[in-house]
Amino acid sequence: QVQLVESGGGLVQPGGSLRLSCAASGNIISIYSMTWYRQAPGKQRELVAAVTSGGSTSYADSVKGRFTISRDNAKNTVYLQLNSLKSEDTAVYYCNADILSRERTLAFIQRNYWGQGTQVTVSS
Repeated sequence: QVQLVESGGGLVQPGGSLRLSCAASGNIISIYSMTWYRQAPGKQRELVAAVTSGGSTSYADSVKGRFTISRDNAKNTVYLQLNSLKSEDTAVYYCNADILSRERTLAFIQRNYWGQGTQVTVSS
């Protein structure tokens, strides 16, 4: 059924850039707000950025001006462009989405989904 698959993480030097992708698959009817979180070792998961179905965006103060969230509705994909990366950006990044899908029984279900996470490491 519905899954979120993330990609694009990796090792980058301070000041570098990465582009994270999260693609939703399944019998998707609608995807509402899509959100990126991150979690560093020993720390709580925190909200990074969000984009609504109407295209409105919001960001954590710590990433504002450096990160950009966007979505491609035709591809059921949300992106996070990470620029001017700092060591404190090192974390596992997770995407989250509220999705309306249709079962084989033709019943509609709405659920919140999490991706598996992708590691971003910023180090010289």
